[in-house]
Order: sequence, then structure tokens, then C-alpha cells
Amino acid sequence: MTSGGDRLAEPARTVLVLGGTGEARELARRAAPLARVVSSLAGRVASPRLPEGEVRVGGFGGVAGLVAYLRAERVAAVVDATHPFADRITANALAATAEAGVPLLVLRRPGWAERAGDRWTWVDSVAEAARVVGGRRAFVTTGRDGLGAFAAGVARTVDPPAGPTALEVVLARGPYDVDGELALMRRHAVEVLVTKDSGGDMTAAKLVAARALGLPVVVVRRPPAPAAPTVATVDAALTWLGSGAGGAQDG
Repeated sequence: MTSGGDRLAEPARTVLVLGGTGEARELARRAAPLARVVSSLAGRVASPRLPEGEVRVGGFGGVAGLVAYLRAERVAAVVDATHPFADRITANALAATAEAGVPLLVLRRPGWAERAGDRWTWVDSVAEAARVVGGRRAFVTTGRDGLGAFAAGVARTVDPPAGPTALEVVLARGPYDVDGELALMRRHAVEVLVTKDSGGDMTAAKLVAARALGLPVVVVRRPPAPAAPTVATVDAALTWLGSGAGGAQDG
């Protein structure tokens, strides 16, 4: 029997943070005093920005694989801080946490909103965006998939496109500034901007530049919101974890 001073400390509760977004990285850093934090990246980007602490890269093998991981690692809570368009990962997280009985929180930055002077057209997919654009020279910032549907212009991606495209490709990673976006749009004689409703400040400069140039913008809507508790900020996610709702507080 050990005395109170000799008792072994309880192992830190484990929080799984899904996603390589800026919010996910900030959450991993700030949640470290609350729990053992493991960040999971999908592995779609060749050289991702890595968060602090433990990191795993690659899928879990669907819902069954994620359930097995949650149980093997005794995960106390999951925060889905993936990109707003990573709907498959979110669906798997919803199903796996429900089966494993693990609390789930979704951390989603707010989407963008139109402002005075904007000329936005909303669509439901990248393919529909390409149909709306037609033969105009587009600045396409929707990622590396689906670029083959566009006829002319420039695409900016972090990694090379997934397939052939008629677009000139610029490989770059944000954040971007308004002056740089204005220069790019002018250099490539852009007639229309195409973007997903990703939200946040890191890539919002292109919207300011398009407004300044009087260019129309085709915006791909987000997938439907997940049926799970959802917050918009890292502060709110930390409150959830610290309150015990996410299992990261000692009882």
C-alpha cells in the first residue's frame, strides 16, 4: 500500500483532434495542459504544417478502424477540426464516436459573407462552378481536384493537380495578402474568381481583391452542417474540453 505522496499519477486523458487546419493546430497547442492530445492528419498534403505534440498521418480505415483506435487509445473526446469540406471524415467521426460512446465536438470556422460591392454566385459543387464559369478565364482556388473541368485561367494549389488541366498551376500555401492577389489576378487577366466557402482569414484576401477589381465570384457552398455539437472558435472548444463535456477534466 502506498502513501498519498507515493501514489502514481493518473495517466492523462486522451483527446483526438482531427484535421490539419489552423484551428486544429492552435487547439492542439493550447489543449496540451488539459490532456494528452493526438492530432490526426488525413495525409492529402505532401508536406503539411505539423501541430505540436503527438501526430498521426493517414486514415483509420473507415468507421471500424476509427472505433478500434478510440478504444485502443482510450480516447476520452474527439474534436473534429477538419476543413469545412472534409465531409467524409466528419461522417466517419460521427458514426465512430457514437458507436464507441466517445463525446464529439465539431470545430468549424464561420463561412464568408457577401459585402457591399460583391458579385457572388453560389453553387453546390466544383463541377457546377465550372459550368457557370464557362469559357471565361478563372482564378480557381478550390483545391487540386476537379480542375480539368475549367477551360482557361489559373489554379492555385498546395500540391500538383490530381489530373490533367488546361489551367496554369501556381503552387503556393497561404496566408495571402491583397496586393499579391491583385497582382496575380491582373497578371493572368482573370475574369472570375472560383472559391469554396472555406471561411477564415488565411485566404480571404482574394475576395477583397476580386471586389476591388469588380470581378464576379463563384462560391461553392459547404456540405450540410453535421448533427453534432458545433463551435466556431478554439476558445469555445477549450471551454468544452475544460468543462468535462469532452472528458478532459479530472473528476
